[in-house]
Amino acid sequence: PSTLQAELRDYQRDGFDWLYRLAAWGLGACLADDMGLGKTVQMLAFLLHQAQRFPQDRRPSLLVAPTSVVGNWEREIARFAPSLTVTPHYGNARQRAAEGLLAGRASLVVTTYGILRRDIDVLANVDWSSVVLDEAQNIKNAASATAGAARRLRAVHRFALTGTPVENRLAELWSILEFANPGLLGSREVFRREFAVPVERFGNDLVAERLRRVAGPFLLRRLKSDPAILADLPAKNEMKVVCALTREQATLYKAVVDEELRAIVESDGIQRRGRVLALLMHLK
Repeated sequence: PSTLQAELRDYQRDGFDWLYRLAAWGLGACLADDMGLGKTVQMLAFLLHQAQRFPQDRRPSLLVAPTSVVGNWEREIARFAPSLTVTPHYGNARQRAAEGLLAGRASLVVTTYGILRRDIDVLANVDWSSVVLDEAQNIKNAASATAGAARRLRAVHRFALTGTPVENRLAELWSILEFANPGLLGSREVFRREFAVPVERFGNDLVAERLRRVAGPFLLRRLKSDPAILADLPAKNEMKVVCALTREQATLYKAVVDEELRAIVESDGIQRRGRVLALLMHLK
């Protein structure tokens, strides 16, 4: 989109094109690129494209992100997509009704997972153009209140952004794709019986391949180590920054070490182990 204030790298253009094509077919997606490959700018490119292509669509989009990265999103929006009108939905001044959210004519409403859980009755009453879940591993537990709230949101387009679509169990993948494309992998019990148990418990490669074929079109995963990606990345700069202790800190550090080591020498058994642990905690 012409309103994007950035030059996309080739793989980012591919990611944007992939998001656009799935959205054009009415399908959701999970963008699972490695951290640092620019999931944010690819998503912003999509949102800008939608605003540019459908100017008559006044429905806002919703971005849900962990509290720790909301500020980063707002800075990235101001830098790369300044034409998007952002309404923050967090803090005590946030709107308490769906009508209030729509009154501001925002392009994008930004909220957190904590607020999503608390305000789901408000947010579920809005017809969103797109819903984007950043750090979507926050809904990996399908039985959690957060995942349940995310599934209640109404939107034309549903996207999950995460560098770790599966951390421990295949059920996490089910939860993320159930948000993006409800019903794609069947019910939770059917998925467990037909996919999770055969793959995780019995190592069934045929079932694993069938799962890849079903889920693969809706999950885009690129790694920094991929040769095609490496060629497109800028040179890596490494800098060693030494952070020395001040004189006061060094004095305190040595005093703690000397005192605790004396106590460790004079103790034994479980008490000695406890002292070692206490020393590590003190030094932290």
